[in-house]
Amino acid sequence: MIIDLPKTTSASVSKKLVRLRNDVGAMTLGRVLTLIIVVDDHQADEIIEAANDASRQHPCRIIVVVAGNRRGANRMDAQIRVGGDAGASEVVVLRLFGALANHGQSVVVPLMLPDSPVVAWWPHEAPTDLRKDPIAQMAQRRITDSAESPNPKAALKRLAKVYAPGDTDLAWTRITLWRGLLAAALDGPPFEPVTEAVVAGATDSPSSDLLAAWLAQVLKVPVKRVRTKGGTGVMSVRLERASGPVDLVRPDGAVATLSQPGQPDRRISLKRRGVAECLADELRRLDADEVYAETLTHGLARLGAATKTASEAAADGEAPSVPDSRRLAARLARRPSTKEASEMVTAPPAPDGGDTATVKKATAHKLAARATPREKELASTAEAAEQKAATKGSARKKAAAQPATR
Repeated sequence: MIIDLPKTTSASVSKKLVRLRNDVGAMTLGRVLTLIIVVDDHQADEIIEAANDASRQHPCRIIVVVAGNRRGANRMDAQIRVGGDAGASEVVVLRLFGALANHGQSVVVPLMLPDSPVVAWWPHEAPTDLRKDPIAQMAQRRITDSAESPNPKAALKRLAKVYAPGDTDLAWTRITLWRGLLAAALDGPPFEPVTEAVVAGATDSPSSDLLAAWLAQVLKVPVKRVRTKGGTGVMSVRLERASGPVDLVRPDGAVATLSQPGQPDRRISLKRRGVAECLADELRRLDADEVYAETLTHGLARLGAATKTASEAAADGEAPSVPDSRRLAARLARRPSTKEASEMVTAPPAPDGGDTATVKKATAHKLAARATPREKELASTAEAAEQKAATKGSARKKAAAQPATR
């Protein structure tokens, strides 16, 4: 249901919400927060749709502040969306004109849910200093997106300079899965310290900068930043250790390969996260993100300029090769193919005059060539047990064949 209220006031919108609650039902029950979105008119519909998707996990009242033409008379056009047009929330869209467009906080306050947290989100260009923005001052959490800034690197530096507890950025949320995979890779043997790291990502990717800054801050090792072409996002990470590097590479933006010494290569789904998914993640917590704060305010300062491209770094052996990773991903994708599955379950042809034991030995030799060290260890244990059982069986047959003595 969509209800338009042209040339209205905040009081009229609030009364209309109360009447809808009486007519339709208790819409605000279960709402856990108020989400205020500050966005331009031509981007509003796309952002509202993303917020609706996120609200299915976090029911809330969404107040969208759209700044219109600042010339002319003061006017506010409102729109209320409930039911199927509002996801699991209720959406109030406020379009402000004239001088009123500079005072969004004055029309928002009467519409906020009482006694509930407030989250403010700037999907595109954020205020220069959140500490001085009236809407930001009302919010416990403030969400920006430096990737949507004309100059992402400058935006990150500005956010670091004016950081306050409760600030976060969707460029940080987009690397949550990367951070989890790298932490899990280091959580297993051989438990060696990382000596250095290399992060390859697009020049216009603040997520790549934040990932490199996080590694530098957490591991306290030198981290190199190498460049890939614009729009590719985070491409790869290499963590150097004494036994060999840990390489996490995403050549196509959807599937990554993880390679590390002593472990089989793995193919991992690592799709780029959408705005709705990232927003839902940020709405899960209302306290300050201390790891993000350390990364933003201290980790970025540890990084140097990206002087090499990813291909140059790969040629020098400093970073994983993206073409090689692409071929590895294709080979891993073919691993459960019909041909290979057949090889695993079909015994090779019996040698001329060969018996069952000979065929079994030949099959075991073929499979052992592809076995991991752990599989070889288990196979060796099983073979020893089988030989022991065979020896006992032979002894019993020999005893049974001897004539009984009286």
